[in-house]
Amino acid sequence: MVTSPPTNVDRTLAALADPTRRGVVDLLRKQPHRAGELAAAFDMSPPAMSRHLRVLRKSGLVEEDGLEEDARVRVYRLRPEPFAALREWLDEVEAYWEDQLGAFKAHAEKTRKGKRP
Repeated sequence: MVTSPPTNVDRTLAALADPTRRGVVDLLRKQPHRAGELAAAFDMSPPAMSRHLRVLRKSGLVEEDGLEEDARVRVYRLRPEPFAALREWLDEVEAYWEDQLGAFKAHAEKTRKGKRP
């Protein structure tokens, strides 16, 4: 078995494996939110949401900013870089399967032409 150190894509996929965190990403796609708003949206305690947000921050998917008028309030927003890296990886996987299916199609058509009377 081949093992390698976790990549950014690994951390992104691990963070997105949880449905609550995917839901947070869906909300943040629309606009930045305060941590309390996110907790309320999921009917979740602030400490529970804080744990999810910590995972999302550590994976690099979200960033937090303080408000100028109240430094205690944190606003969360998505970071584009991890999603771009994930998209790039998915494009590579998709290209592989397109090549494989293209080769299969060519083989099937060649085989079919060879069997015609």
